[in-house]
Amino acid sequence: MEAGELAPRLEAFLQRAQEARRVQVDGLALLAGGASRQTWAFDAVIAQADGETVRVPLVLRSSPRGGGPGAMPPDLEFRLLSAAYAEGVPVPQPYFLADESLGAPALIVGRVEGETIPRRLLRDEEYAGTRRVMAGQLGAILARIHRIPVDKYGLEALPAPPADASPAETEVNRFEQVYRAIAPEPHPAFELAFRWLRQHLPPGGERALVHGDFRVGNVIFGPEGVRAVLDWELAHVGDPVEDLGWICVRSWRFGNDRLPVGGVGTREELVRSYEQAGGFPVDAERVRFWEVFGNLRWGIICIMQARTYLDGRSTSVELAAIGRRTAETEWELLNLMEQD
Repeated sequence: MEAGELAPRLEAFLQRAQEARRVQVDGLALLAGGASRQTWAFDAVIAQADGETVRVPLVLRSSPRGGGPGAMPPDLEFRLLSAAYAEGVPVPQPYFLADESLGAPALIVGRVEGETIPRRLLRDEEYAGTRRVMAGQLGAILARIHRIPVDKYGLEALPAPPADASPAETEVNRFEQVYRAIAPEPHPAFELAFRWLRQHLPPGGERALVHGDFRVGNVIFGPEGVRAVLDWELAHVGDPVEDLGWICVRSWRFGNDRLPVGGVGTREELVRSYEQAGGFPVDAERVRFWEVFGNLRWGIICIMQARTYLDGRSTSVELAAIGRRTAETEWELLNLMEQD
């Protein structure tokens, strides 16, 4: 949908939702990125009874076109963001769940100013202070996420392993099924990784809300540190340590490999801040299991992205290039498994 068509629809929706005399949409602009979603930034200028106006910076994120395979329903995503906001997790403030009057279901949330590009975080002098505190902040934020009570906020519809199943084994089975369906050629390192994971499945453990894609690149940050956590579409119920392993995946270090937590901190710093903020007790071997799994998972996703291009479902050169990164994950998996 073009801005000229969306703006009047958005004004009408906000006017109904706010029960306001008049709402004007100002500065509506389509943000870059998002192959399946559209994300728009704008200001809502709301007329008050006394003749004054209030300007509210907002973002509209449409649902994936056609729903998308495995896409989180927009009402569930809105409840999830609302729960995180209520529990003190830094997220954009959720305002409205918009209906089809905007062309597709959409979330309208507060706009958080800041930076998201990892290379600026890791290289720019402006963010030197951010680099010193960010690993600790990320650990503390994860502790809050994992303590969100799923039943309190009506989040029981989130994906979850069966009550009698291991969350770790469930995830390994799920990604092996995907891998067998899409891999166009043998990947011996992946075969070894699946075998290693099955030999090192962690016992039992806690179940909690898992963000599912918690990493540098999915946060908004400023000179003082983290401002908001984004991209909750992969949230599910599982082993909370999954998030701690995922943020340590080599690809999320963006070249700063000496600091495994997103290129900004150590595993020990992450775990210490997580536990001190009320997170579940963490075992180092459990983190290692999920780090191995995370690298394997990302490698399989790289194949999936490349297949999207190779099968003619997308013309994105970026997706084609991501397929080349499969080799990075194979190298890292061999290094991690060699530690035995």
